[in-house]
Amino acid sequence: MTTSFLLIVQIVLVVILVIAVLLQKSSSIGLGAYSGSNESVFGAKGPNAFLAKATFLIGFLFVSNTIALGYLYSSSAQSSVVDNMVETTNVVAPTAVTPVEAPVAPAKEETPATK
Repeated sequence: MTTSFLLIVQIVLVVILVIAVLLQKSSSIGLGAYSGSNESVFGAKGPNAFLAKATFLIGFLFVSNTIALGYLYSSSAQSSVVDNMVETTNVVAPTAVTPVEAPVAPAKEETPATK
């Protein structure tokens, strides 16, 4: 229950983080061109400072959630796949195989027409 909730939160954080990074102003502008004019709610400098802080906060939440998911998944798994494979696999040595003779094709009889 907890891991499925954290996994959903992880997916939501990834989407929000990607959007926050794409909205930031860069040398090629990116999606920051759609952020509006300088006279916005965020002040004269625009949303750059707000987006940088929001990106940092979302990134921190993403890393924290990733660590929590890793801990929960590792504590729920008591053994690894390799341990299960080694315990259940029985290696059997090949037995001696007796050689089988190949059938011999019958010899062709010569007929007077083939001479």
